[in-house]
Amino acid sequence: MLVLMAHLANGQTYTSYFIGDTSDVNPSPLGGTVLMGGATENDSAMVWFLQQANGGDIVVLRASGSNGYNNYFYTDLGVQVNSVETIVMTSLQAALEPYVEDKIRKAEGLWIAGGDQFNYVSFWKNHPVEDALNYLINIKKAVVGGTSAGMAIQGQAYFDAANGTISSAAALANPYTAQVSIGYNDFLNNPVLQNVITDTHYNNPDRKGRHIAFMSRMMQDFGIDPKGIACNEYVAVCIDSNNIARVFGEYPTYPDEFAFFIQVNCLLPNTPEQCSSGTPLTWNRNNEAIKVYKVAGTMSGSNSFDLNNWLSGSGGNWENWFVNNGTFATAVGTPPNCNPTTIKNNQDSKFMIAPNPTNQSTRIFNSTGIFSCTVYTADGGAVYNLKQNTVSNEIILTIEQLKSGIYFIQITDQRGKIITQKLVVE
Repeated sequence: MLVLMAHLANGQTYTSYFIGDTSDVNPSPLGGTVLMGGATENDSAMVWFLQQANGGDIVVLRASGSNGYNNYFYTDLGVQVNSVETIVMTSLQAALEPYVEDKIRKAEGLWIAGGDQFNYVSFWKNHPVEDALNYLINIKKAVVGGTSAGMAIQGQAYFDAANGTISSAAALANPYTAQVSIGYNDFLNNPVLQNVITDTHYNNPDRKGRHIAFMSRMMQDFGIDPKGIACNEYVAVCIDSNNIARVFGEYPTYPDEFAFFIQVNCLLPNTPEQCSSGTPLTWNRNNEAIKVYKVAGTMSGSNSFDLNNWLSGSGGNWENWFVNNGTFATAVGTPPNCNPTTIKNNQDSKFMIAPNPTNQSTRIFNSTGIFSCTVYTADGGAVYNLKQNTVSNEIILTIEQLKSGIYFIQITDQRGKIITQKLVVE
């Protein structure tokens, strides 16, 4: 039965617009993630989104606007779904309504509209909407997507815009300015976007520089190797349940339709040379600080990138990105080509460092013989030179004199083999 409804509920805390069958259906969704660049929706990507809902119910979340998605999803794209409901929440109180949480949990497809991402963060974070979204992603395996602000909040790290937006020039001039406000590991939990921060409207204005500033802060503040996914305005990235990201756009009809898959170079040291309050960012590392796979979006989504290894792709080209004293630059690049830096994966020397991260001490263990190690700061300065006691297979490294941050332990075994391992001091 087709029903059209629009109503204000519970003292106008939220507005609901509904089209479709009011009965709840329970098909098994096919899962997936959609990240869209923020301008007019890409129809091909939206068809993919609806197909992943497998005939179920679609819920659209917004903090402003009205029912613009309802007919578009329900009839215009030619994909059968049971219903589409847009819920507009303009306050925290709306996000606390049991009805809202219930409708999210019953969805097979969830779409987050554009707007101001700080509304989403401040209304949803640490509240039932957050729990419901994480249930959809991790338990129900529904397809979840969003555009503009709806893309910006989906990574494990996110620019929350708590202090307003920021340009690339301003972020690179001072990556610790108040406008560079980043949350990490405290909101949405999508495993395929672990350590990822997204950015949108990438070509209007140019946001590459600010995205790298965000990533420098993630590395400096959280001790992780950050990644990024970005879309130009009319481009969408659709990630299936096998973690393959397909890129939709209208290239070559429109020659500036690209998605970007961004990662820190794995060659150590790989941290920013200069990332501190009040000074311009420098993250150069021989003009190879950042490795980027740039992929053209096509109508069929034929070009792709494998998020299982962040190495394999089709239809794209590798670039190097780097920053010198606040100035962003790019160059033709090559794929990352590094041996694993985790010592436990080295087949020749059985090293282990634990705990890592640490705030007290760490144990450096070698099962194959005598070894020595040197601890370096991120900029290459030696801090400790240590040698293993011959009656033990380990070195205990105390860190009372080390400030919080990232260090590198260079280990040399009895054969002269050298391996470098990152150490995070909390």
